[in-house]
Amino acid sequence: MLGGTEFVGRAVTDAALERGWEVTVFHRGRHAPPAGVTALTGDRTTGEPGLAALAGSGREWDLVVDTWSGAPAAVRDAARLLSGRAGHFSYVSSRSVYAYPAAAGLDEDGPLVADASPDDGDVPYDRAKRGGELAALDAFGERTLLARAGLIIGPGENIGRLPWWLNRIARGGPVIAPGTPGTELQYIDARDLAGWLLDAAARGLHGAYNTVSRPGHATMGELLAACVAATGSDADLRWTDADILRAAGAEPWSDLPIWLPPGELYDTLHRGDHTKAHAAGLRCRPVGETVADTWSWLRALGGTAPRRPDRPAVGLAPELEAKLLAL
Repeated sequence: MLGGTEFVGRAVTDAALERGWEVTVFHRGRHAPPAGVTALTGDRTTGEPGLAALAGSGREWDLVVDTWSGAPAAVRDAARLLSGRAGHFSYVSSRSVYAYPAAAGLDEDGPLVADASPDDGDVPYDRAKRGGELAALDAFGERTLLARAGLIIGPGENIGRLPWWLNRIARGGPVIAPGTPGTELQYIDARDLAGWLLDAAARGLHGAYNTVSRPGHATMGELLAACVAATGSDADLRWTDADILRAAGAEPWSDLPIWLPPGELYDTLHRGDHTKAHAAGLRCRPVGETVADTWSWLRALGGTAPRRPDRPAVGLAPELEAKLLAL
C-alpha cells in the first residue's frame, strides 16, 4: 500500500487486514500506520530518502495499491520500481480524467483530458490523475486496474464535505439546504471502494472502471435527513432555490458541499455511468449507514475532522448563512 494512513488509503489497508492479508505500508511518516502492517517510510516527492526504503526492502508483493493525487512522476517512479516485484497495480484515479464537460451517462470509453503525461510534475488535478494512470499503465500494462472514483465520502474523510454538514446540522436551528430535496447524488463510501478494489484486484481485473454509485443512489434530501437522524438534531432544513443562493454569493460544492445545481458540472460529477463496475461486483451501502458511521467517527475525534493541507476548507460561512436565512 503506497500511502495507507488516511481516508481511502486507510480504508484499503483496513480492508486488507480484515481479510487476513499481509500488508506493507509505504508512507511519509506523517501519521501512525495501522496496527498489524509492516511499515516502510519515505517521501516520493524528495530525492532522499525517497523510495530507498521500498527499493531496499527486497520484498515482493501480489498487489500494489496507490492513491496518489499529486505529481504523476511520483506514481511513475514507484510503479517502475515495483513492476518486476509485484503482480498487479491498482491505482485509485478519478472521473476527473474525462474531458470536461463529461456528458451524463459517460462510460469508461469517453474522451480523456488532453496533454497529460506520466512525467509531469505539479499539474492540475485532472491532468495529475490521468498522468498517474499513464504512469501505472506504462509500468504494469494489462496488470493495471484503474478505479475512477467520483465523490468519496465516509469515515476518515479528510476533505471535510460530509463532516461539515454533520457538524452544521448537529448545531441545530434553521439550516440552509440547497436546491431541492430530490436532487440526485452519485458518490461512493470509501469502504465500498476499498472492498471492491481488493476483490477486483484479487480476480485480476484490469482496465478502467467508474467506481461510483448509480446516479440517485441517494438524494440531497435523503443525505441531509440522514444527518439530522444521526446527530439527533432539531435542525430545520430550509430548502433554498439555486438562483437565490447564487445571487447571495453562495457557491455550490465549496460553500454547500456535495451539492450542485443542474448543468454541466452536475452531469459531470453526479451522472456518470456506473454499470461496468457494478457488473464487476461493486455494491454501495445505504446513505444512512455512511452518514451514521461518519458521525460516530467524528464524535470519537471530538467533532473536528482531519483536513488535507492541500485542499481548501469547505462550508457556508455563518454570516452568509445568516444573510440567506433572513431572505
